[in-house]
Amino acid sequence: MTTPPSHMPPAPPAGGFPGTPTAPEKQKNVLGRIAVITAVVGFIFACIPGALIVGWILLPIAFILGIVGLFQAGKRKGTSTAAVIIAIVGIVVGFVVFATVVSDAVDDAFGGSGDVSVTTPGDTASAAGVAAAGTENTGSGDSASSSEQGTRGNPYPIGSTITDGDWQVTVNSVTLNADDAVTAENPFNDAPAAGSQYLLADVTVTYTGSDPQGKMPFTSIDYVTADGNTVNSFDSMVVAPDPLDTLSPLFEGASTTGNLVFTAPSASAGQGTLAIQATPLSDKVFVAVS
Repeated sequence: MTTPPSHMPPAPPAGGFPGTPTAPEKQKNVLGRIAVITAVVGFIFACIPGALIVGWILLPIAFILGIVGLFQAGKRKGTSTAAVIIAIVGIVVGFVVFATVVSDAVDDAFGGSGDVSVTTPGDTASAAGVAAAGTENTGSGDSASSSEQGTRGNPYPIGSTITDGDWQVTVNSVTLNADDAVTAENPFNDAPAAGSQYLLADVTVTYTGSDPQGKMPFTSIDYVTADGNTVNSFDSMVVAPDPLDTLSPLFEGASTTGNLVFTAPSASAGQGTLAIQATPLSDKVFVAVS
């Protein structure tokens, strides 16, 4: 039997030297478990359009509990970390779902489909997807240009009908110089400023939807001068003859017809266009005034 050298320390007894500290085992993180369960439930509710509010309440709570759990000494961090991650992802998903719900609600409220079609006098409906000037033409995929019909450079003729979803807008006629008719309509109507004249657009708005409560027309019609300036009917503080009624709800198949007054420059009134949006979300379609 070999005797160990005298300079070597004796082997430690089984179990180590007495008094040697051992790392304590980390305890279960109860708060972290509560946080991760809350985060998972909140995430599920955040994906349900009708229960979004529940998800938005639970997810921030889970996030806070997860953060607190991460700073607890001697506790496991896995569940707290998972809770924080799930809560953050759930909040992002909740906002996406909310934006989708709002977008669908707006579409339903205004009755627009996003696909605009135009019927010109004597013609059938043109291809859907007429785009506003400067935007992409969804019908062909090519960029819009000044030669594309429905733009300022190539507007549709008077008498055209613009359709988007449940709404149709028809420009019946345009009176380039309606000074006499406008000033005679109401004694408080002032004459136009020097170098300007009143332009009168006769328009029909038709509702083709089936909402039993009816819907108000949210059609937008502006006059765009030859120089590119936009003039709306509210810029002229005058009462139009037979004004267009946009405040009364329309029911299926009903329409309203009336006039809109715009102040146009006398030198180039006939060179302007009408910019029409059948619904607030529609692309603008331009119609000539002469």
